Formats: sequence, C-alpha cells, structure tokens
Amino acid sequence: MSKKEIKEAVKEKKEVKKQTDKERIADLIHTCQSLQAEFENYKKRVEQEKEEFNKYAKAKIIEELLPTLDSFELALKNNTSNKDNLCKGVEMIYAQLFSILEKEGLKPIVAIGNKLDPYKHEVLMKEDSKEAEDTILEELQKGYTLNDKIIRPTKVKVAK
Repeated sequence: MSKKEIKEAVKEKKEVKKQTDKERIADLIHTCQSLQAEFENYKKRVEQEKEEFNKYAKAKIIEELLPTLDSFELALKNNTSNKDNLCKGVEMIYAQLFSILEKEGLKPIVAIGNKLDPYKHEVLMKEDSKEAEDTILEELQKGYTLNDKIIRPTKVKVAK
C-alpha cells in the first residue's frame, strides 16, 4: 500500500466515523424526544386518573350521606309541632352522620382534662384555675383527626 492509499483509507475511516457519530447522535436525539413525549403523556394520564379518582371518592361519601339527608328532611317535615320529638330526631341524625364519618376514619380529639398540645389544640382563652397550668378546662369547638392526621385542632380554654 502506498502512502496515498493509506491517507485515503484513513480519510475514509474518519468519514465513516463522522457519519456513524452523526447517526448515533440523531438516534440519541430521537430517543430523548420519544422519552420526553412518553413522559408528558404519562403525566397527563396520571393527572386525569387522579381527577377521576377524586370525583368518584366524593361520590362514595355523598352516597353514604344521602340517608342522613333523608332523615333531616323527614325530621323537619314531621316533627315541627313536638319539640321533644324534634330534639330526639336531631340527636339520632347526629349519631347517624357521626357514624358514617367515623367509618371513613374521622375521630374526635379528646381534650378536657389533658395537657395542652399545640399540635392538637388551639388556645382561645385562659382562665385562672386550681388545675395545673396548661390543663384544658373547656372545649370550645371539637377538633378532629382523619386517619390519624389532624384536620381541625380543638379550640380550648386552658388554666393559667
């Protein structure tokens, strides 16, 4: 092989390498674009599924609350003349509603007589008392947890 042939072979090899590099780069760009498009589609699909799940989760709890709504209508319709019966009816409806919410994971936060816990209790008033400081004397508004997460702290009056 002559020097000229060697130079041409080297030159040809470089050209082939450039061409394969360009093809690899184009292939990698195509792969990245495909992955990006797939990821965008995935995000849209997950968002749509999340919205659909929330819609049907609401439907489930509303469906469970409908008998309570029916009970309210019945109580208002039939018990307006007798206050004792109306009170009993409202108490029964309260129990029915609370039972449904309890089944979904709702629990009241027990406060009276306990020490103040700033994560569970919100102090609205302080009062002089024989009790130890920061002991809860009165519950002004019930607090609740939903599946062990505080969704509303109890509003309380504490001893100072």
